[in-house]
Amino acid sequence: MPELKLLHADHAPAVLAFELANRTYFAASVPDRGDDFFDRFTDRYNALLAEQEDGICAFYVLVAEDGSVLGRFNLYDLEDGTASLGYRVAQQVAGRGVATATVEELCRLAAARHGLRTLRAATSHDNVASRKVLTKAGFGPVGPAAPADLDGQSGTWYQRDLQP
Repeated sequence: MPELKLLHADHAPAVLAFELANRTYFAASVPDRGDDFFDRFTDRYNALLAEQEDGICAFYVLVAEDGSVLGRFNLYDLEDGTASLGYRVAQQVAGRGVATATVEELCRLAAARHGLRTLRAATSHDNVASRKVLTKAGFGPVGPAAPADLDGQSGTWYQRDLQP
């Protein structure tokens, strides 16, 4: 059974493998991270861990029984009881309810572990799968997302109020 775990330094090789294995799949629905992301992965990864340590963000990985990463689920800009949510799942588990179930679990953790009351997520109009995940996980549309929020694409912000 996959387990949602707070990102740790030991996850770095599995996270890199996940990103590389799914790069083409992800690029079909979200802008590609670019070669620089992979060339400077260790530095970027260490920066994420530092942000997490500072309480600015909370990064999670969905880890399979064999230690591989099946998804990344991130809380960004934790401030005043609110955070933004971002996520991506491996192609091998897409369409099976994994993203929805994990977003729901992260909503519970966001309230219980991080004291958050509200989560927001932006998705492009073209990303039908992400819109479905957010809707099924209890998020509702709250307004337009500017291209600056979505790497040049237009979309919608979704929001969910969390139970304490």
